[in-house]
Amino acid sequence: MGPTLLEALNVRVVGFGERTLVLAHGFGTDQSAWNRILPYFSPHHFRIILYDLVCAGSVNPDFFDFRRYTTLDAYVDDLLQILHLLSIDRCFYVGHSISATIGILAAIRRPDLFSKLILIGASPRFLNDRDYHGGFEQVEIESVFTAMEANYEAWVNGYAPLAVGADVPAAVQEFSRTLFNMRPDITLFVSRTVFNSDLRGVLGQVKVPCCIIQTESDVSIPASVAQYMKDHLGGRTVVEILPTEGHLPHLSAPGILAAALRRYLPR
Repeated sequence: MGPTLLEALNVRVVGFGERTLVLAHGFGTDQSAWNRILPYFSPHHFRIILYDLVCAGSVNPDFFDFRRYTTLDAYVDDLLQILHLLSIDRCFYVGHSISATIGILAAIRRPDLFSKLILIGASPRFLNDRDYHGGFEQVEIESVFTAMEANYEAWVNGYAPLAVGADVPAAVQEFSRTLFNMRPDITLFVSRTVFNSDLRGVLGQVKVPCCIIQTESDVSIPASVAQYMKDHLGGRTVVEILPTEGHLPHLSAPGILAAALRRYLPR
């Protein structure tokens, strides 16, 4: 008998507060990305749920089913199943990057489960369109995929500093570590899934209150995307632009991000 989903995705519960807070990591990291954020939260205040996406390098790659994880819906299934197995009927959800997208889709499917979504570095679509600036042209994305396939190590060494954005060597080192932990073929497959995703048509179905958090400069996401999401999400939405740079503020500027999270979570 194989491991349960909770075991396979390394689900961890920290704290014992009455309210539940889910911290869901983004592409290229694992739950350790939140290690610098956890000290800012009292164990008495929240019951914090952490887990690894199935694509993370900390998860046995045998669990990654290339037929199942062709869309983000399978990741949504995993999240909802974790909440079910832990008997959680209401939570605050913080999702970074791909997990912001997963949270949006989960809240459409099960709005009753989510008191609020806090979306860090979120984008409904990374590719540019006629009337939409996602940040990337198709040809640019294809060149990224080619670089990943040709020399994964060189791609990570080039991409990690760009993604971190800020001059924080420890954050670059940490992000590089978790990228290198991923199996290159899984990294490429998930990248294609992310860049082929387009949530613009469903944002209006989100009725849960949302907070969008973005940095002043993010190589992955133009500043205009936050306003686009605010204009199109169906629930009450606020935007906060953090006075820092990069796509991974929980690694590069945890104090700034934690202060923002605490502003949007119950005291």
